Amino acid sequence: MQTDNNLLKNKGIYHNHCHAKAQGEKQIAVLLDPDKIPPAHISRHIEVALLAKVDYFLIGGSTSLRGSLDDLIDNLRRETDTPLILFPGSPLQICKKADAILFLSLISGRNPELLIGHHVISAPTLMQSGIEVISTGYMLIDGGMRTAVQYMSNTQPIPADKNDIAVGTAMAGQLLGLKLLYLEAGSGAKNPVSESIIRDVSQSVSIPIITGGGIRTPEKALENFRAGADLIVVGNALENDPGLIREIAAARFAT
Repeated sequence: MQTDNNLLKNKGIYHNHCHAKAQGEKQIAVLLDPDKIPPAHISRHIEVALLAKVDYFLIGGSTSLRGSLDDLIDNLRRETDTPLILFPGSPLQICKKADAILFLSLISGRNPELLIGHHVISAPTLMQSGIEVISTGYMLIDGGMRTAVQYMSNTQPIPADKNDIAVGTAMAGQLLGLKLLYLEAGSGAKNPVSESIIRDVSQSVSIPIITGGGIRTPEKALENFRAGADLIVVGNALENDPGLIREIAAARFAT
């Protein structure tokens, strides 16, 4: 059952996400990338996502600029009280009008800028912003093709058949005090994160798990949920077939 949005914001998005996990409730978010959605299509995307009663909107992308980010959030604020969470691709993608931000550390890679460098740049702004900061271990898993996030991050993904590396990385993230783990194959990935990796990771850690990248069907969403994902993120599927999000969202209740 979808949480009341005002109550969710008052208690904190992370608090309520953990509560949903404890209750065995699954959640869904729609990722909106300002650079990928034509301005004329934004209202339609929002309308379809709201009809599907998504739990969150994630906003951001690998290259989106501050102006387009602010404009998108303004549009969302006019049309919904669904929580808005920043999914930043750079330290510049911060907007005080959002409810929260996934403070991403790319723990699957070895690029120091994405482990701590960008965080040092954005930390002073975030400390003064008043938005909820959720430290998140971002794990890029090989999706069968070179994705934008792989190119932009200048890192190699965890091989899709190396569950032990994924599990060790997830454990390290939890021990470092990260609050969430985000397992992703990358936007437009040929292959999504395997149920095998999701299952092994979920059985090895206690913090909530997000999965995304390549989830294009209700069946795949359901497989992710049953493997242990607490929240799935849908992006390109909405852009290619807006009506599909209602079917994917319904998978929350079939677990």
